[in-house]
Amino acid sequence: MNKDTRDTNDTAPHHAVQPEGVNVAQLKERAKALRLMGLLAHWDALQGDTARLGWTADLLQWEESERSRRSLERRLRSAHIGRFKPLADFDWDWPTHCDRVAVQELMTLSFMADATNVVLVGPNGVGKSMLACNLGHQALIEGRTVLFTTAGQLLGDLAALDSDSALRRRLRHYAAPDLLLIDEVGYLSYSNRHADLLFELISRRYENKSTVVTTNRSFQEWHEVFPNAACVVSLIDRLVHRCEIVPIKGESYRLKEAKERSDKRAASRAAPARKVKKS
Repeated sequence: MNKDTRDTNDTAPHHAVQPEGVNVAQLKERAKALRLMGLLAHWDALQGDTARLGWTADLLQWEESERSRRSLERRLRSAHIGRFKPLADFDWDWPTHCDRVAVQELMTLSFMADATNVVLVGPNGVGKSMLACNLGHQALIEGRTVLFTTAGQLLGDLAALDSDSALRRRLRHYAAPDLLLIDEVGYLSYSNRHADLLFELISRRYENKSTVVTTNRSFQEWHEVFPNAACVVSLIDRLVHRCEIVPIKGESYRLKEAKERSDKRAASRAAPARKVKKS
C-alpha cells in the first residue's frame, strides 16, 4: 500500500456498518417496547459491532418469548376457563342446526373489533359452553384478556356484596376484560336485584367490550329468568344492539356419549357370558 492511499484511508470518516440481516432501528424499537433502559443507555456502543448486535437480537428474542409465555400463563389463570374440548373435536354432524361458517368466522375474533356481542342459544348439551370456551382461548392466544364465569357465579358474587364501594370494585373487575364469557343464562331464575346487576354490567361493557353469552332460553323467555324485573327489555336491547346470535339445535351430546359408554360396558359384560355358554 502506498503512502497516499494509506493516509487517505486513515483520515476518512468512520461509518457504522450494519450487519447483514440485522435491522438496527427495529432492534432499538423492540428494546424500547421491552423497556430495557440499561441496554438503551449504552446503545451507541452496539453500532457497527456485528457480534454485539447479533447477541442483542438473540437477547431481545429471548426476552420477548419469555414475557409472552408468562403473560399467556397469567391470563390463562385469570380467565378461569378450565378444561374444555378443542373446536377440532366438535361433532358438526350431531346438531340438527348449527351454522359452522358463522362459528368459524367468530373464531377469527373479528367481532371484537367493534365490541360486537355473541349469544349462543340452544338446549342443554349441544356445545354452547364448548364453543364459548374456544372463543375465550383463542382470544387469550392473541393477547387479549378474558374472564369466564357462569351466570350463577357472577350474579351471586355481585349480589353478596354489602357496600357500594365493594360492588363498584367488583363491577369494574367484570367490566375490565376484553372478552367476558357468561355461561348458562336461563338455567336458574333470579331476583330483580340480580337483573339490575346484570343490566349494570352489560351497560358498562356496552359499545366498549365484547361479551359472549350462552343461554338455553330465547329472549322472549328471559322474563321467566328474571320474573317481574323492569330492566329485562333494556338489558336485552343493550345486549343485542350489536350482536351475533348463533342458534344451535339438537339433542344433548352428553346424553349421546353416556349412551355409547353404557352400550360399550354392556357389550363388554356380555362377552364373557357368551364364552362361558359356548364352553
